[in-house]
Amino acid sequence: MLTQEEDMEIAALRGRGWSVSAIARHTGRDRKTIKAYLEGRAKRRGRAPSVLEPYRAYLEARFKDDPHVLGSVLFREVVALGFDRSYQTFTRELRVLELRPVCECCRRGGVDVTTEIDHPAGEELQFDWLELRETPWRERAFVLVGVLSHSGRCRGVFSDGQTGAHVIQALDGVLRRLEGTTRRWRTDRMAGVVVPGTDRLLPEFVACAKHYGVGVDVCPARRARRKGVAEAAVKYLTRSWWCSATVATAGQAQASLDRFCVEVADRRRRRGGRTIAQIAATEGLLGLPSSPFPAEVCVERRVSRSALVAFEGNHYSVPAALAGAPLVTVRARVGEQTVRIMSAAGTLIAQHRRAPVGAGQRVRCAEHAAGLQQAVLSAFTTQKPCARKQNRPPGQAALAAAAVLRGEQPAAGDGGVVIDLERYAEFAGVAR
Repeated sequence: MLTQEEDMEIAALRGRGWSVSAIARHTGRDRKTIKAYLEGRAKRRGRAPSVLEPYRAYLEARFKDDPHVLGSVLFREVVALGFDRSYQTFTRELRVLELRPVCECCRRGGVDVTTEIDHPAGEELQFDWLELRETPWRERAFVLVGVLSHSGRCRGVFSDGQTGAHVIQALDGVLRRLEGTTRRWRTDRMAGVVVPGTDRLLPEFVACAKHYGVGVDVCPARRARRKGVAEAAVKYLTRSWWCSATVATAGQAQASLDRFCVEVADRRRRRGGRTIAQIAATEGLLGLPSSPFPAEVCVERRVSRSALVAFEGNHYSVPAALAGAPLVTVRARVGEQTVRIMSAAGTLIAQHRRAPVGAGQRVRCAEHAAGLQQAVLSAFTTQKPCARKQNRPPGQAALAAAAVLRGEQPAAGDGGVVIDLERYAEFAGVAR
């Protein structure tokens, strides 16, 4: 039985006028086989069933859940289900079976022209925001992603906002996870880093860069892909981790991201067969200060009916009298283990130990707990509830007020009885 390539070759040779014998000598095949193929009498071998057939139902369901899920993510999942072939075999059969649906919304034309930029080891660290508009805990979240430009090692830290203090707090978390810093940082004109509408750094961020002993490069306006390493990492984490992460809280999401970066992202191989972790070991990063830059996070929060204030995925108590208060201010310095809650006038309301970010803890001091319990108990009563089906027609006061509204009896300024003389004369005339 001939292969597809041999079948194509004998057809081309026959079209050029070669005889059956000449084709047989050229290909090393029997004359009868060549003649049978040329006359269309040979049985061609059918394609063997795909090695992905046992996993077709699962793959179709996953593509229905997310048509943009990465092939590397699916490969890890089917390997856990028993698939024992290589990644190349997996992607080839995925294309042959045409399981991935075509997303019309994502089709676009044009050619993207790029060029490679040489990044010396330990020279540059790029930052970018990953914004998560929809989360399982029903709150918008921000992840500051930092990537070493030379090796591609990435780390991310969840943040409640994008103010200057939030940026510095998340940035320090990224550096601690990378166990060092490069000589320069690269960022775009993100909020909390540069003065809006300019390329000048905010004074607080300048002081932060001096604290860590680095320089900062701001990407110029309208110059795309100046920090392509960070943008590629954000795209990779979004599609390879976030889209399939099983998390319920911000704390679980942070722990899941940390595990993914170490167990999956760092094990990716680059040219030369080395992994990202092996390349990152040669970066030669600078050491970090013993303490973070002391930026102060300051946010406004509402007080719940149970006298709790939400901050960094935890809840902190305030006096029971403030339950349901419109706004209070929560202050916490980066690196400190104290949370202060201030009133709108700037008065200190409460001070608590700072729980780990995203831990979901409820921190309530004994004094606040006793006050809240007393407030709840004082609201209870042993009186019999009001009867709701009794007959209660309008009383004398209600009837008098209704008469005033109808103009039948003018209101008395001193509360006394007012006699209408015209009505009196009319009644007297009838009596005669």
